[in-house]
Amino acid sequence: MAQNRCEILPVLLEMGEALLGSGAEIYRAEDTLNRMGYAYGAAAMNVFVIPSSIVITMEMPDGRMLTQTKRIRSANSNDFTRLDEINELSRSYCSRPFPVEELRRRLREITSQRISRKELLAGCILGAGAFTIFFGGNLMDGLTASLVGLLIGCLQVYFAPVCMNDTVYTFLASFLTGILVSLAGRILPGLHVDQVMIGDIMLLIPGIMMTNAIRDFLLGDTISGALRLTQALLLAGVLALGIMSAIGIARWI
Repeated sequence: MAQNRCEILPVLLEMGEALLGSGAEIYRAEDTLNRMGYAYGAAAMNVFVIPSSIVITMEMPDGRMLTQTKRIRSANSNDFTRLDEINELSRSYCSRPFPVEELRRRLREITSQRISRKELLAGCILGAGAFTIFFGGNLMDGLTASLVGLLIGCLQVYFAPVCMNDTVYTFLASFLTGILVSLAGRILPGLHVDQVMIGDIMLLIPGIMMTNAIRDFLLGDTISGALRLTQALLLAGVLALGIMSAIGIARWI
């Protein structure tokens, strides 16, 4: 495998980015990259991962030090199916290493897969309706929340990829949600606007990001935890701002 050792670093960086982009914890990304580096013959591995950057240094048996860094532009999505496939791939490579080109090919096959739009929209519809009923809404509230949840899903599919960042997307999505739910409350007598709004907001709350931030703190990854916690609180604040702005404007419509 000696002839491939210089080619491993870009693939490891690509795998680390895929792990973070699929919702992996910081410590799990570091552990996976460490194990794969040792599996390919490194004498020592030093991996440093934060949500916005990955740094890998490999010390080879002949004394060579190989270092590369990768800037992570976005690591806020969650795709646990892809995460499971990447973990399975890493375990396969660690148990029996094979050529780097095959590793790169199989990794890119995994990362090129996209969540089915129909499944995403169905999840938004069911999630919004179920949360609304869970928080005390009736059947009409659940159906209304499901319709608004469908709109949120469409925004996630078609608008989020072209939006400049998650902060802007969260504000616009929450603002539009607040406007639609407030107007629905005027059109449909007896609609519990608060329950419907809560059910739809649940689709936008950065809950997993907040959970991972707390977990990073507990595991000693203070920098990563602080970065994720700051981002989660920012998104939560923007979400609240969008909803409050919508409610305020809806009163004048």
